[in-house]
Order: sequence, then C-alpha cells, then structure tokens
Amino acid sequence: MGLIAKNHPNELTPELSQEILNTFSIVIINEYDLENNVKYPEDEIKPHRYMATRYLQLQHPSRNGRTSGDGRGIWNGEFNHGGVTWDVTSSGTGATSLSPATAIEGKYFKTGDRRVAYGNGYGSVDDGLSAALMSEVFHKNGIPTERTLAIIEFERGNAINVRASKCLLRPSHFFSHLKQGNYESLKAAIDFYIDRQISNGEWPKIRDANDRYKFMARQIAFDFAKASARFESDYVFVWMDWDGDNILCNGGIIDYGSVRQFGLYHHEYRYDDVDRWSTKIPEQRLKARYVVQAFAQITDFLISGKKRNITEFRKDPVLRLFDKRFAQCLNENLLTRMGFSPSQKDHLLSKHQRLLSKFKSHFSYFEKASSTKGIYETADGVTCDAIFCMRDILRELPKHLLNSDAIKLMSSEEFIQHSKSSYAKKKDLVLSENRRRRIQDFQSLYFALIKKISRDLKVPVRKVLLEVNMRSSVLNAFDRITGDGVISLTDQLLKDKKRLSKNELYQLFIGVVQTQLIHQKMKGRESDRPSKPSSKRLEKAIESNLLIIKEYRDSI
Repeated sequence: MGLIAKNHPNELTPELSQEILNTFSIVIINEYDLENNVKYPEDEIKPHRYMATRYLQLQHPSRNGRTSGDGRGIWNGEFNHGGVTWDVTSSGTGATSLSPATAIEGKYFKTGDRRVAYGNGYGSVDDGLSAALMSEVFHKNGIPTERTLAIIEFERGNAINVRASKCLLRPSHFFSHLKQGNYESLKAAIDFYIDRQISNGEWPKIRDANDRYKFMARQIAFDFAKASARFESDYVFVWMDWDGDNILCNGGIIDYGSVRQFGLYHHEYRYDDVDRWSTKIPEQRLKARYVVQAFAQITDFLISGKKRNITEFRKDPVLRLFDKRFAQCLNENLLTRMGFSPSQKDHLLSKHQRLLSKFKSHFSYFEKASSTKGIYETADGVTCDAIFCMRDILRELPKHLLNSDAIKLMSSEEFIQHSKSSYAKKKDLVLSENRRRRIQDFQSLYFALIKKISRDLKVPVRKVLLEVNMRSSVLNAFDRITGDGVISLTDQLLKDKKRLSKNELYQLFIGVVQTQLIHQKMKGRESDRPSKPSSKRLEKAIESNLLIIKEYRDSI
C-alpha cells in the first residue's frame, strides 16, 4: 500500500506502533454523546467528523436502507500510492445510529453499553484475529477479500480491527438507493465505483456513460459467477443474500463474522442468526444470481431514468452470462482439483465435455453423501456430516494408479478406506451393489479423462499421471484450515500471546498461514516458504497450531 517505507524492518517497531495508535485508536463522538451533552477534553478531539456508511442490511428492520449500515464501524478514508487507491475502515470504534439496536429500540446507545451486544459499538480481538487469519489464507490462494491492516487490543478483549482493500464498496451500498428509487444518489454511487475500478486499472476506460453501466453489469455477472463457483467448489460459506451485504462488489469476501471454510461438502449447514437462518452453500449461487439481477435493474434504471420491477429482469442477458460462466467455472475448478494443467483443462472442456459431465455426476454423488445421523445442531447453526473426503481420494487415486504395474483401479474396499471422512460411521460406508458400481465408474471415468489427454496430446499415460499426481498432492493437501479450526487457532493464539513477543506472535501467525498456501506452493515461490522459527518456544507454538489444523481438517 505504501504506508511504510519498503526498507522498513519487517517488525512492529515502537515508532510504528505509536503511529498506528495515533491514527486508528479512536472512539467516535456519537449521537448518544451529543444528545446527553457528554464532554471530552478538547485536545483529545480529532478535527474531522466520522463517517459510518449506509447500506441495505438483512438483519435490520428497515427494508430500504434509510436507517441501516455500519453499526460499529467507520470509513477512515482513502489512501493513494503508485496510482492505486485503497479504502481503509475500522470496526469497533463506537456505536452508531445505523445499528439494528437503535432501529429496534428507537433510541441511541452509549458506546460500551453492556446491556446490548451488537449495538454497543465494540469489536473483539478474537474476531479480529480469526478474520485476519482466514482472510490471509484466502488472499494468498487467490480468493478476493478485504485484508486486516491492524488489530488494536484493549482491556476485556475489546479491539479495533482495521481493514483495507482497493475498494470496500458492497452491492448493498447501491441497493439502498435502488430500493428508495433515489436516482441521483444511485447514479453518484455507481459512477464513483466505476471511476474507482477504472483508475485502479481493474476495468478499461470507457467514455460513454451508458456503455459504462452495461459493462459494469456484465463484469459483475462474470465476477459473481466466478466467486460463487469458487465458494461452492472450495466449500466456502459466505452467506450471500438479497441485500448484497456480506460480499464486495467484485465478489470478494468482507465481514468474517459468519464466514467459514469447510473441510468437506457439508451442504446442509446453516448459520443461525437468532431470528433467521442463513443460506446453504448450494444456495449461494441463487443469491449471487439475484445480486446480478439487481444490477441489471440498476443498469436499466440509470439508462432509462425509470425504475422497473426487479421481476422484469429474470431473463436479462447478464443472467445468461452468469449461468454460462458459473457452469464453466465449476468444471474448471473440478479439473484443477484433479491436478490437470491449464492447457489440459482447456482441451478437456472443449473436446470432452460429455465425459467430464459423467465423471462430475459420480463425483457429486460421493461429495454429497451424508451421514445417517441426519441434521443436528452445532454451536452456531445446524449441519449434516459429509462422509467422504474428496480431497483425499483425488490425492490418493493417481498415486495408486502410478504404483500399480498394470495401472489397476482400487478395489471398493480400498476406495472407501482412502476416501472416508472422520465423521463416517460403519453403517454409512456399507458397500451396496450400487455403491460398488459407483466406485468403479468413478475410477473408470477418471482414468478415461487421463487417457484422453494422453492420446490427444500425445503424452505417455504414466507421464500424465505423474504430473496430475504432483499437482493434486499440493492442491488436495491433507491439512486444511476450517471454520472450527480457525476458532480453536484463535483461542490458541490468544494463549500464545501471553508468552510470545509481538514479533514472535506475528511470525507464528505467518507460519500458520504459510501451511495453507496451496496456489503459491504450486508456483514454487521462495518468499512464501515457511522460515525457520527464531526460538524453541516459537517452534513449539507452531507445532501445537498445526495439530489443531489437523484435528479440525474435516469440520465446518
């Protein structure tokens, strides 16, 4: 970002710590303070007013966004460096009038009021650490997301969590103006967003205003198709919904309060938000599609000046673009997980789509197979356990085929042994005739795809298998960080914090992240390889954290 010099030591120096505190360790003077004439020392008051942004919000009683938005966060401002503009926001800086608590109770709240939770304006250090951990893993593996700039801890576990991104606008920032039919505000917000994307080099320069809006709609369709397909393929739970709140405009992840990465395809999981249930992973596509539909409505509104009902855009061309791109991305993601190279993926997608579809059908059968235990309650919702770990079979199958002289398929018993999850009970793994047939068909179709590449691209079968094996062993690593794992890791990091220095804690954090850098490992980047721990206590702390990742590798 250019906030500190390139030659600054890779450590939190006293001078840097103080500058972070001077800049971000603030609490807002809110409406409660003004209403009750609360006084603060003049020399402690910053010169500018705070800004909490308004946006549409599912959790808020208002359905048009007039009174909803940042309930405990502020927009610190922009920072420009090297021709790139960054947004910086802080969460936990005090209660604002845009929280659901104010709308529900009809009154303003004092910052830190212990009688309310979400409405008291505070953030927590555990939320900040878990968000930082998960977002860094996602960012390093190519999933767009906001990132943590700083965490400032106070007493009682309270914290200000500072976040940054090249653009922190959400669809909900626009949807509030759309719901209200406020043309001028909607146009100003959309124009601001398009200008930001162009100035940051994300989008091409387009002169005509109408062409800019049409390009925006197509780009959002493309981005949301790609993002929702990635979430479904990688088992990432984001909870997209009609309000466009829990997602960035480029399909990136924001607000990690309910974000999870699953170890398996726990497709029945729902988050319990007290008075409503979240979407499930398979439903995220439909929510993403509805967001795209809303942008089709916005585009038409801005061009025509007339707001038409959103139902009139159910067959808009951008939705066909979304559907086509989503299906394409799902197939690309599956081939990637299998270990095929970019050129091999392109060949299979263009020449052997029917064969791939057959394999995908069998893959989905095992991926979606659930425990006979059924749906049950978790600490934050409900779920139903997946009984097969597809990462494991995609990692072990090419290895098995390479190790057999005649390239012999696994027996049904071997397949089950390699693919069963830690949740699977004996009765979940009964080898019926149908399941035996499925196992053999799965492997036959898998090997058929290998042979197509061998024959069409004139590469020996064993060489194709060897390359696939090398890639899949990295992409389907045994240890996978999950939502439950992050919660436990955060608890452990807070314990480690008591006996480690700030810089050792940072090394521990980076050490944990580096174990999950799948895409960087594929590129063989030296800078992302784990460095040797600087002390025995740090080495021990890293080992204990890695054990936590292994323990929760299959969980939600």
